Amino acid sequence: MQIQEMNIQLVCTLDEWDPFQMGEGNYDTEIADVIQAVHDIDDQEKLARKIQAIYEFSFEQIIPLANCKEIAEKLISIKNSGSCQL
Repeated sequence: MQIQEMNIQLVCTLDEWDPFQMGEGNYDTEIADVIQAVHDIDDQEKLARKIQAIYEFSFEQIIPLANCKEIAEKLISIKNSGSCQL
């Protein structure tokens, strides 16, 4: 899978997540920040905390860390399925 395809899968996964029940398409800024974090962070716990911080900054509400860990696991799985194995 190429980077562009992986990013599309990441966007779809995050858009469907909808942690504040605002409807798809209302998290563009946060999704962009999270995708950058996915490319930079390999550790699920660290990624979950980063996701939590990104959404808290924008919405001034805290998403439970357990919810962030679930989405982080999905995102890392997508990332790992797209990386080349030699």
